[in-house]
Amino acid sequence: MGMMRRRRRANIDAGADAPEIPAGPVQWRRMVGYLGRYKARLAVALFATLISAALSLVFPIVVRDVVDSVFEQRDLALLNQITIFLLVVFFFRSISSLIETYNLNYVGERIMVDLRLDLYSHLQAQSLSFFINRRVGELVSRIASDVTAMRSVLTDNINILLQQTFVMFGAIGLMLFLNARLTLFILALIPFVVIFGFVFGYYLRRLSTEVQDELAAATVVAEEVFQNIREVKSFVREPYEVQRYDGAVQRSFMAAVRLLRVRAIFGPTMGFLAFGGLSLILWFGGREVLAGRLSGGELIAFLIYGLTVAGSFASLIGLYTSFQQAIGATKRVFQLMDTPSTVNDRPSARDVDTAQGGITFEGVTFSYDDKQDVLRGIDLDIAPGEIIALVGPSGAGKSTMFNLIPRFYDPTDGRVLMDGVDLRDITQSSLRDQVGIVPQETLLFGGTIYDNIRYGRLSATREEVIAAASAANAHEFITGLPDQYDTVVGERGVRLSGGQRQRVAIARAILKDPRILLLDEATSSLDSESETLVQDALARLMQDRTTVIIAHRLSTIRVAHRIVVMQNGTVADVGTHDELMARDGLYAKLYEMQFREEDIAWRQGESA
Repeated sequence: MGMMRRRRRANIDAGADAPEIPAGPVQWRRMVGYLGRYKARLAVALFATLISAALSLVFPIVVRDVVDSVFEQRDLALLNQITIFLLVVFFFRSISSLIETYNLNYVGERIMVDLRLDLYSHLQAQSLSFFINRRVGELVSRIASDVTAMRSVLTDNINILLQQTFVMFGAIGLMLFLNARLTLFILALIPFVVIFGFVFGYYLRRLSTEVQDELAAATVVAEEVFQNIREVKSFVREPYEVQRYDGAVQRSFMAAVRLLRVRAIFGPTMGFLAFGGLSLILWFGGREVLAGRLSGGELIAFLIYGLTVAGSFASLIGLYTSFQQAIGATKRVFQLMDTPSTVNDRPSARDVDTAQGGITFEGVTFSYDDKQDVLRGIDLDIAPGEIIALVGPSGAGKSTMFNLIPRFYDPTDGRVLMDGVDLRDITQSSLRDQVGIVPQETLLFGGTIYDNIRYGRLSATREEVIAAASAANAHEFITGLPDQYDTVVGERGVRLSGGQRQRVAIARAILKDPRILLLDEATSSLDSESETLVQDALARLMQDRTTVIIAHRLSTIRVAHRIVVMQNGTVADVGTHDELMARDGLYAKLYEMQFREEDIAWRQGESA
């Protein structure tokens, strides 16, 4: 039973998504929750919105008075008074609109920052498997375009909702006061517009989500190509990639065209319904005037109020479609936010300030997909300060053992310990503070060489950075560059050679000064002269530190205290070079195939 539970956990560790999130009240409450952080500014903006909406309702009443009083009485003084009154009204309406616009946009920008930071922080807390199972372009699209869509819902659309709702019901109330019969006639026309708006809103939501998905897919294609531009050019695949991107863009275009067709029908039809309704209002209102139940000025005021109600209602219908269009973006953002991290600190996990560096594998089994075990029953003790070399054919499980030590993954079964403590009882941050990693393929950040080395310890001084670079045999080539340590390496370090990038990575690890070193053939990209110097530096660095090396070269194996031979996810043998050669097992075969020529060349160099 315990095995089944552990396997289910490992299946989650492989990067399972959060369950599908319905676009229900809970989701909307979460969105509105971001507004609550800025209650004061939001209250000021909403109060200004209501003032602006209320003042906009004054104009039709003033028009009525102008028609019924000023024009009939030909009173110029009254006309002047009404004009001054209107100017005052519109002035205060402009001031309230200014306050409303500034505060709402301020809140909107802050919400975008909060959403992006929350989403980015959550993504940073995800385990390695999460990023292996996703494309970078998709995640960037969620942080950029989807969050922007949510911002418009939370600020602009809510403002429109409140303003237009207040204006619409205020206008209806004043219309009832002026003439209840005409008002009821107008209200009888509204259900036809409502039904039409909701039907089209449904189709707009579906098509808008489709457009967003196709745009995200096109972004993923471009992101992938830019990240692998060297391979694209080396295989002369530019036309192929242009064609592939063209296909993705064309699919997004066709989806956008389908959305435009619906919108093209929606707008004119809503316009016809609106103006047709006004025509009917004019017809019915004219009858009321002829019957003496309505004055000419009141009919004009009614028409203006009717236009106001129609405009407000059209805005609310459009708002409904905007909300529908944003639902897809909201679901995607919150689905990412609700995706649990697959490697988590236990509630009782503690920080480790210093470590001796002992590593123990106890019955460790691991599977990435719960279908095939990559590691099976690994038992291995690595003493503090011991240097271990992992060797074996491709797919033997070396990299997986490597990744279990800094706890990028958790075992499916068994456990990994540091100094006798289960890694799951140690906080990830303090564990990884004790571990330094130099990968086989080094990718640098796009800043300067100085910043890339200092990434190993952000509090390091410039002198310490230079000392680390010197120990990694990087100082000489760095000082030969035009800007020396302030040289910008370009995205992913493309302006440096492979060997130079590798030496910067080693300098970064040296600066971190970790208790445990993980070296994935750290000198594989160096020429012979640089390799000798860096090997000397690593040999000094590895003294009294626990080091695990994935070895592909004999020069790396020679520094190891013990060699662990991996085969098919198990430890096939452990021993020194001489011990393993004497047993004439898998290591001896690997030596004959991979290391013998290198060993002969090395011995000839020694004898010379």
